[in-house]
Amino acid sequence: MTTTSDPMPDGTAPAALYERSGHVAVIRLNRPQALNAVNAALSTAVGEALERAATDPEVRVVVVTGNGRAFCAGADLKELAAGRSVAAPEHPEWGFAGLVRHWIDKPLVAAVNGFAMGGGTEIALACDLVVAAEDARMGLPEVRRGLIAAAGGVVRLQRQIPFKRALQMALTGDPVDVRQAAEWGLVNVVARPGAALEEAMALAERIAANAPLSVQHTKRVMHAVAAAGSDWDPDWSRREVWAVNDEATDVVFASRDAVEGPTAFAEKRPPVWAGR
Repeated sequence: MTTTSDPMPDGTAPAALYERSGHVAVIRLNRPQALNAVNAALSTAVGEALERAATDPEVRVVVVTGNGRAFCAGADLKELAAGRSVAAPEHPEWGFAGLVRHWIDKPLVAAVNGFAMGGGTEIALACDLVVAAEDARMGLPEVRRGLIAAAGGVVRLQRQIPFKRALQMALTGDPVDVRQAAEWGLVNVVARPGAALEEAMALAERIAANAPLSVQHTKRVMHAVAAAGSDWDPDWSRREVWAVNDEATDVVFASRDAVEGPTAFAEKRPPVWAGR
């Protein structure tokens, strides 16, 4: 794995690091002394790293993790108390941490190591898959600080776990242990302590072995139709679900990879994906 992030102009370490290992990019939140709490520099660095991954044809999956003993402690409350924004100054549309409203077609896997409260949980909610160490902690404590989980917590949580469970987390602010979060459907894989990134990389590499165009359009369709109408809607004039599905299918089936996959199978060899 190679690290390609450059130092800041003042010589300090960047607030997020970007690495690539094969077809998997890794974005590391890099404010360990502040438990990777989000400030404007971190939002900018993460957002720029996501853009880099999105435009690199060699990258097929992105893993997001934190350096040090925490994944992310949420927003930097010292910045908020001083009246300073924690958004990326040039790209507020990216949302919290440069990520929670920043769509890319490539799958995002959160490798949750340690503390991931508030905004840390909201980053995980914005990712497609979550791998968490069994000693990590997740939750939305904003109500205990007179705040609201505005970076996706009150929007996404009830879409990913049962509604009453989501209300319990959001209204009490109580932390949830990772095994409980996995039972509720918030976590895909529970890793041993210290192994969240290792397990996330293994999961990412299994995804990256598949046809990239197929993976990207699968992600796009599943997110697009998640809140759409029934796939058995009797009113055939309202077929939003199938329209989205058919549009993606047309693109994928017309691709070079759609020929390569069956050909490789017939020739009993691994496929060589072109991503187009």
